[in-house]
Amino acid sequence: MSNNLPTYLTISTDINRDLSDAIESIAPDKIAVLVDENTRKQCLTLVNIESDLIIAIQSGEKEKTLSTCQQIWSQLTSNGFTRNSLLINLGGGVIGDMGGFASATFKRGMAFINVPTTLLSQVDASIGGKLGVDFEGLKNHIGVFQEPDKVIVYPKFLDTLPKRELKSGFAEVIKHSLIRSESQWDYLKSKAFRELNWEEIIPRSIVIKNEVVNEDPLEKGVRKILNYGHTIGHAIESHFLDSSSPLLHGEAVAWGMILENKIGVEVGKLDQEVSKEIEKYILSIYDLPEKVPDYQSLKNHLLQDKKNDAQGIRFSLLTQVNSCTYDVLIEDVILKKILK
Repeated sequence: MSNNLPTYLTISTDINRDLSDAIESIAPDKIAVLVDENTRKQCLTLVNIESDLIIAIQSGEKEKTLSTCQQIWSQLTSNGFTRNSLLINLGGGVIGDMGGFASATFKRGMAFINVPTTLLSQVDASIGGKLGVDFEGLKNHIGVFQEPDKVIVYPKFLDTLPKRELKSGFAEVIKHSLIRSESQWDYLKSKAFRELNWEEIIPRSIVIKNEVVNEDPLEKGVRKILNYGHTIGHAIESHFLDSSSPLLHGEAVAWGMILENKIGVEVGKLDQEVSKEIEKYILSIYDLPEKVPDYQSLKNHLLQDKKNDAQGIRFSLLTQVNSCTYDVLIEDVILKKILK
């Protein structure tokens, strides 16, 4: 299975050895490390990096903006960084997405290494070269495709995570299994969450995503199946972002998978019993809010989804376990019925 991992990715048992080798191969003139308050405290102490600059930002999706990028660019500029320098992004999906975007655009591109510290970033956000920031409340609205120079996945970082964060990342594992691996789905169903072996699950999930990405690097076709659960999920996540109880990305995606399956049943794409089985499994793991925002509340976010075209809102819908279709145009009347 390791042969199907991305060429730029290493699953590490010795983070300092593998990071040192990666830095040596790049030979940068300066090194900066991007962290948030959590990874600075919990993860930076586990990594021996001789850096010229530590850039610390606040954690959370609300910080994933061009304004934060300006802070990163400003610190790189004032400390004399060049296009021959290196930025190491030590953190979860926000750090990887935004740090990668800041690197890819600084002086038209400097090297960057992603060291993902959450399950979400290890199995999903660090694979496939999608980088970007949110804009005017719209998820990942500004961004580029650019693969990192290196990704180093160190499963032991998961020991630093709260259980809620671990479960958030697990939503992407569920998604990968449903769209491409019936055997992985069967394995997940056979285990209690506390019994799951992350050192087995992480490479399996990475391989699934990487195979899809390799078929369609720029998301012109089949790569869109990776957005299963994310059209409604991103809208829900954005809706709650400024509330007193924001949802984690994986929680919103879990909700999105349930609701998009209901859409699939409604339009004859998915068997109702399969939808119910998936819903029962997801609700056994996630404590989701009882009330979903209505269609009008989500409409602006749904209309801005990147898969849409001039005809309307398009979805990637599960048709059975191990099979997903994409570019399915769904009419307002159906969305209103499911989301009411």
